[in-house]
Amino acid sequence: MKTRDLPIIVLAVALAAACTSAPTAQSADGARTRSSTAERRFARSEVTAIIADARRIVSPAGVEERLAIRIGGTTQWISVRGSDRRNPILLMIHGGPASPEMPTSWAFQRGWEDYFTVVQWDQRGAGKSYGDPAAIAPTLSLARITEDAGEVVQYLRARYGKQKIFVLAHSWGSLVGLGLARRHPEWLYAYVGMGQIISGRVNERVGYALTLAAAEARGNAQAVRELKAIAPYPGADGSVPIDKLMVERKWSVAFGGLSHGRDSLSYYLNLAELSPDYSDADIAAMDKGSRLSLTPLWADVMRSDFTEVLDFGCPIVIFAGRHDTTTPSSIAAAWHARVRAPSKRLVWFERSAHMMMVEEPGRFLVHLVRDVLPLARTGQSSAR
Repeated sequence: MKTRDLPIIVLAVALAAACTSAPTAQSADGARTRSSTAERRFARSEVTAIIADARRIVSPAGVEERLAIRIGGTTQWISVRGSDRRNPILLMIHGGPASPEMPTSWAFQRGWEDYFTVVQWDQRGAGKSYGDPAAIAPTLSLARITEDAGEVVQYLRARYGKQKIFVLAHSWGSLVGLGLARRHPEWLYAYVGMGQIISGRVNERVGYALTLAAAEARGNAQAVRELKAIAPYPGADGSVPIDKLMVERKWSVAFGGLSHGRDSLSYYLNLAELSPDYSDADIAAMDKGSRLSLTPLWADVMRSDFTEVLDFGCPIVIFAGRHDTTTPSSIAAAWHARVRAPSKRLVWFERSAHMMMVEEPGRFLVHLVRDVLPLARTGQSSAR
């Protein structure tokens, strides 16, 4: 089984494929009409060019660039997109480990770009930042990637002349983002966590119990048998071996714990195949990065514990999917209730599991604009 077939915390993305569509012809008045000729097969380059043109930033005040920057001694890639450079920056810290969201962002991000300058960052060893695996492998740790995140923030503040930015962190990335918020709240208007991990061990214990309960409720004998075979989960020493993890994720995905109402993530994974930000080589690198990163970074996930880390110097916002069993939202909600911060907010997505930005994209944008964006004004006032 390939790594990308079973998401670890979020997902690993699929390889490139061709896209087919019926051709169109253009009438005298410029309208496009469907041709009666045989089906035409589009090359990936044609499809990505169409998507790139449709999402092109045309505002004179806008920004649209992909940059290779030196972070932590390695070359790492960011994309920066927004309709107005005066808007606050929103840095998205992707999940995984090593599951970049740059190649799928074309499908969910465009609305955000009217209100924020949105930055997608491929972490070391992931996607466009895969690099030299022999050099990268010894450096893979939660601590190092959290340091990288700080360097990315500093780069963005300097390049775009911003005193503060927003951080939106997803799943594995929420460990990176929460660590950054704890260390450098002065750089952030707010920290926004979705699919927030608080304790790796508690996360896996609760998620496993929910998945097993779902299997029993459905009367799925195979799932019950396979899940009980990996008990205790986690083990007595608190560890979760990768083979046991794969079994748990197999069934949590099948029962909608990653995307509510769906038994797979193929609808999302396939978006990467048409990414205008990624070459064929970048897409191939995603699987390689996942295999490179999984073992060392999963160990760090299981060691992580923010249960008693409660004091923050910046606002804390949690976006929680009601049906998430990948990173069960009840854990983050209970932690958030005890957090002490300048302000805090918990937002529930009632029809989502772990992938809120694609499960409820309209509501996601509304809450970014209504609950997150105003914190930039609050932060500017406090800075003065």
